[in-house]
Amino acid sequence: MLVATDAPVTERTFVRKDEAHAQVPSIIIPAPTLWCHWVKTVNDCFFATMLLILSIPVVLIAALLIKLTSKGPALFTQKRVGRNGRIYTIYKLRTMYDNCEKQSGPQWSRAGDPRITPLGRLLRRSHIDELPQLWNVLKGEMSLVGPRPERPEFVEVLMKDLPHYRERLRVRPGMTGLAQVQLPPDTDLASVRRKLACDLYYVQHVSLLLDLKVTLGTAFYLAGVPFTWTRAVFQMPSGETIESSYRGMVPQNPRLPQWQTV
Repeated sequence: MLVATDAPVTERTFVRKDEAHAQVPSIIIPAPTLWCHWVKTVNDCFFATMLLILSIPVVLIAALLIKLTSKGPALFTQKRVGRNGRIYTIYKLRTMYDNCEKQSGPQWSRAGDPRITPLGRLLRRSHIDELPQLWNVLKGEMSLVGPRPERPEFVEVLMKDLPHYRERLRVRPGMTGLAQVQLPPDTDLASVRRKLACDLYYVQHVSLLLDLKVTLGTAFYLAGVPFTWTRAVFQMPSGETIESSYRGMVPQNPRLPQWQTV
């Protein structure tokens, strides 16, 4: 489990934290081309608008149920780290008891987390709680596909322990990503290391075709289709390919497990 400090984190902090791995050979991961960036932006806005319109009834019903079953607001906001280290506010439907972190402090959710409400477990399992992030996409703070955004408190810790973690901030964070269609939610440093390998691979190979594959893979993932089948059908990169790419970037840390196929 990773428990973050309560110290405030600013955008400048993420620039300085790269010094923690100054002894690690630098890598060059170019940002997406301007053409790819703008086409991706237009694509995101179009599909986010369509999805937002279609999801409004679902979000309203879910919000009503949240208000009826637990105290606190239905909409939950939280600071996240976006492209180039910029801090923004993410929107989600509340799935935990209101103000629960006053006792626990900032930490990742875990299996059987008592902070999650009964309704919240259902919303998380169906990912309905993520639908308000379509508004973040329309605001240009997120993309439909990209590395999942992390909290500033955790990024400060992760940049100390995982070399080149900041490289994943070269693109806008996404509602879904290459890591999310094949790996479970973060629970510890080892799980973040495996997802980082996926994120760096995505940043290196970002394209509209890869976005399409991840989007289709997400749809099948939500339908309960195993990723091994999805990977074969859509010719998505295997865990071994992603791991091999990551090993070429950074020295291996023996205390962190390597890729585990799921």
